[in-house]
Amino acid sequence: MAGCAAMGVGPRGSYLDRKDWSKEKIEAVVQGAIEAGIYVIIDWHSHEIHTEEAKLFFAEMAGKYGKFPNVIYEIFNEPVKDSWDTVKDYSIQVIKAIREKDPDNIILVGSPHWCQDIHIVADDPIIGFSNLMYTVHFYAATHKQHLRDRSDYALKKGIPIFISECAGMEASGNGPIDYESWNTWIDWMEQNKISWVTWSIADKNETCSMLKTTAGDNGNWKEADLKESGIKTREKLRAFAKP
Repeated sequence: MAGCAAMGVGPRGSYLDRKDWSKEKIEAVVQGAIEAGIYVIIDWHSHEIHTEEAKLFFAEMAGKYGKFPNVIYEIFNEPVKDSWDTVKDYSIQVIKAIREKDPDNIILVGSPHWCQDIHIVADDPIIGFSNLMYTVHFYAATHKQHLRDRSDYALKKGIPIFISECAGMEASGNGPIDYESWNTWIDWMEQNKISWVTWSIADKNETCSMLKTTAGDNGNWKEADLKESGIKTREKLRAFAKP
């Protein structure tokens, strides 16, 4: 079981101009996960590169939480327009900043084009560091066999993949859930022993938000508080938890 503490980096109103406020929110989620004994992803949620800010942020997080093996660092979610050469250079710099404080917790590295170009990463991975994984994102109504083929190519080349964002609807976060495609993806992830995180625990007016506005802030949600995506995700997680 894992939770994702996604921190918006930009535009206005996010980390770049509300650093203390943003870190307070992130650390509340991380501390809750530590107390619950579950994995937690510290997610630098950005579509643009901010190298120096990311190095400082992750060095601080690694210094505070590197002793907890259930803390995972996601250093770029999601690269959009930057090439792999650019993302790779950024990632190496941030990885070095983390490894100065934390030698071994898992680091998730984004792949270009909304974490779709894992096949490009597979031909030129980062070397010289341990416990790196590379992210792939899918939305089942949009992304089908083509992305699984790219991912299979990477897996065959020994690239460790983590699905750090996915759901059953369109890539916009809206539209109907494509259950056939979503089940195909879930079966594929289970077959390949790939960890995955569904987007998102929120009550926004969109298909991908799993909560209704009736859901309280402190959890203990009933089925009546869950939207369609939340019910489906909970069903799958409970099935996997059975011995």
